[in-house]
Amino acid sequence: MKPIALTGLALAAILAAGGAGYWAGHRGLAVGWRGWLGIEGSLAANEPVGTGPVIYYQDPDRKPVYSAQPRQTVDGRPFTAVHASQDVSFEVKPPSEERTAQADPKRVLYYRNPMGLPDTSPVPKKDSMGMDYLPVYEGEGNEDGVIKLSPGRIQRSGVRSEPVRRQSIVQTIHVPGVVQLDERRVSVVTIRADAFVQEVAPITTGDRVTRGTRLARIYSPEISTAGAQFITELNAAARGVPEGGARQRLENLGVPPEVIAEIERSRKVPLTINWSAPRDGIVLERSVSDGMKMTAGGSLFRLADISTIWVLADVPERQLAAVGIGAPATVRLRGRPGSSFEGRVGVIYPEIAEATRTAKVRIELANRDSILLPNMYADVDIGSDDAAPQLAVPDSAVIDSGSRRVVILDLGEGRFEPREVKLGRRGDGMVAITEGVSEGDRVVVSANFLIDAESNLKAALSGFAQPEAKP
Repeated sequence: MKPIALTGLALAAILAAGGAGYWAGHRGLAVGWRGWLGIEGSLAANEPVGTGPVIYYQDPDRKPVYSAQPRQTVDGRPFTAVHASQDVSFEVKPPSEERTAQADPKRVLYYRNPMGLPDTSPVPKKDSMGMDYLPVYEGEGNEDGVIKLSPGRIQRSGVRSEPVRRQSIVQTIHVPGVVQLDERRVSVVTIRADAFVQEVAPITTGDRVTRGTRLARIYSPEISTAGAQFITELNAAARGVPEGGARQRLENLGVPPEVIAEIERSRKVPLTINWSAPRDGIVLERSVSDGMKMTAGGSLFRLADISTIWVLADVPERQLAAVGIGAPATVRLRGRPGSSFEGRVGVIYPEIAEATRTAKVRIELANRDSILLPNMYADVDIGSDDAAPQLAVPDSAVIDSGSRRVVILDLGEGRFEPREVKLGRRGDGMVAITEGVSEGDRVVVSANFLIDAESNLKAALSGFAQPEAKP
């Protein structure tokens, strides 16, 4: 049935049910008809004369009073006839939309699927979810690959976007580490001649000693013989005879300089000699006891200076390129929560462990209060040097499938476009973009996987769809 006939029948039914247009106008029902029928402004005085059959009659003053038959007002003026060409549809349109449609000179070419599917319609329609098809106006560019979402769906999906900014990215590597002694500060106290341990000082493993502290008292026949020869040469030198090599022999046997000076002063060879600590440190190992016989080269004590200590961190092979000599490092002890030490990378060991595929990185630290102890476990954060600012987006904005890296650009008005990019360094939750976006572009940082999945679906459906001529 034609729209004109439908309009006339509907109006006739309304008028018959109400009894009369005048009654309807006084009961306020006609006001509703006016909004329902979308009549506002349709019967202006400057409109052309209508054609076609008369559908109904309206009050000459444009009041909301209608009649199915010709009639007059109280003062005798006839009602205005509304012809078929002047009738309006029953579709409800807000006045703002009507004004926009009248002001927009663009012509609608066709209507496209709101989900981006390859489906168009020459007339307005809805999809299976009740969403209106979107109009495509004359002159609009081709937007293949652009996903369009309704505001309601964007809100329900939690889509959120942020602008691309230019900033410096500090890459931090989190790796485990172990506290180790500084190899340059470890000393082994030995004796270079056969000797007997007369007495050991009351010092044991873990005790702290200073340089010159007596560790043990020993007797060595070889050292006593060399001392006697040294006295003989001293006496001969007093008579003008040049000294031989007795002094050098005592030094070669490791006799402490203070013992040699005492022999030279007193002209006597001591029965036992005090063996002292060569440096400050803690006793790591004690290998001697009272009465022991020591052979040449035997170890008495093992000492270490722990004022400076090392931390050896295991850096994975794939992250080794981001570590440089002098890079700042923060060490946190697992056994002492809340304590941290600041240092710098001193050495990168030139070897990769086959079992773990890691390289040792050495960090030197000042051991304040001797808190750092050998073989402690630590967590190490190694930073990178200051880098130049570059375009960066949050990590969550990048969809990395292994073969390609994609971000979703927010084009505004519910339009989104996948864009393949090239990545740079990462750090502090950000990733640098070297190619694919510009400063100020907005990228989706939340629910971007849903948009990417819809983009892939659209591409797949487009491959199956046959080319369709646009109306």
